[in-house]
Amino acid sequence: MSKTVFITGASSGIGEYLAYAYAKRGYSIGLFARRTDVLEEVKTKCESLGGSAIIFSGDVTDEAKVVTSINNFVENFGHIDILYANAGIGAADPIWKGETKDVHRVLNININGVVNTVFAATPHMVKQKSGKIAVISSVAGFRGLPRHGAYSGSKAAVRTMADGWRYDLTPNNIQITTIHPGFIKTPMVDNNGFMPFLMDVDIAAEKIINAMESGKKSYIFPWQWRLVIPFFKIVPDALINAVYKR
Repeated sequence: MSKTVFITGASSGIGEYLAYAYAKRGYSIGLFARRTDVLEEVKTKCESLGGSAIIFSGDVTDEAKVVTSINNFVENFGHIDILYANAGIGAADPIWKGETKDVHRVLNININGVVNTVFAATPHMVKQKSGKIAVISSVAGFRGLPRHGAYSGSKAAVRTMADGWRYDLTPNNIQITTIHPGFIKTPMVDNNGFMPFLMDVDIAAEKIINAMESGKKSYIFPWQWRLVIPFFKIVPDALINAVYKR
């Protein structure tokens, strides 16, 4: 029986490269994202790398779709070993404009999407008495950032939710790991300016998998951010503003 992994946001970025990394390990992979045409390409590459894959087209904010997809995945393979609640977006939220559309979209996808994903998979893992869950947060979840308050807040929210869920999951032999990437070279950061410690996405995927296999509760990377974050929390607002105006 092959090992299985279900990944949301699997059509690009970290989710896509996690799929390739698990395919090389011979996993059966559930690929969930909105763009069916791109998922087909990811599926084909996964199969060429030695894995098998099933496509599930949908939006993580559609709870019924997420539940149905994960149920179908389990029906196909009999179990779910690993879940990545990875789907997420970033968007500027200049509060002075008084426009909330992008704020609500970020919060809905980044928070409710994670909730829908984790809660859909957890009953299966509880029944199995085993499983691993990764919630993708960000180093931005440790400090509210200029013009990205909603993004920072959403990543802080999923970090603290995962900490709370751990109390109930651990007795059921379910591991939950919160992943805090820094800047990773993905389409999401294509228009960013200043990006310290930028890391290639394929390297990032391997580091995340290693953290999951090691059973870490929380994983911050690249390693430089583990040194920066304690100061990141206390640096003066003027310095944060200066950096973001570069």
